[in-house]
Amino acid sequence: MTATVESHPTRTGRRVPLSVTVSAWAVPLMVVGQFALIAGVPVVIALVGALRRVPDRAVRRAATLVSVTFAIPLVVWLTRPDGAPSLSKDMHPGFAGLIVAASAALIVTLHRARRHLPAR
Repeated sequence: MTATVESHPTRTGRRVPLSVTVSAWAVPLMVVGQFALIAGVPVVIALVGALRRVPDRAVRRAATLVSVTFAIPLVVWLTRPDGAPSLSKDMHPGFAGLIVAASAALIVTLHRARRHLPAR
C-alpha cells in the first residue's frame, strides 16, 4: 500500500520576490513622506527584481514606468544649476502624483502576478 503525498507550494518557490513587493510599497510612501531622493533605492530594487526574477511582462512594464517617472525629476534636479537643496522640494507635485500612480500600478500588477503565475 502506497501513500500519496500532496505537494504544496512552498514559500521558497515564490513567483514574485518579496523585495520587489516591499519596494513597490516603499516608493510612494517615501515620495509622499518627502524622502524622494532616498526613494531611488527601492525604485532600483523594484526595477532590477522585476526585470530579473518576474516573468510577467506587465510587472516589468510597470516597474519600468515607475523608474522612468522617478528618473525624470531626478535628472532635472541634478542638471539644474538653481535647484532646491533636496529632490523633494524641487519636484513638481505633478511628478510626485505620477510616481505614486505608477507605483500603484506596479502594486496592482504584482498582486495579479502573484495570483495568476504558475508556481515553479
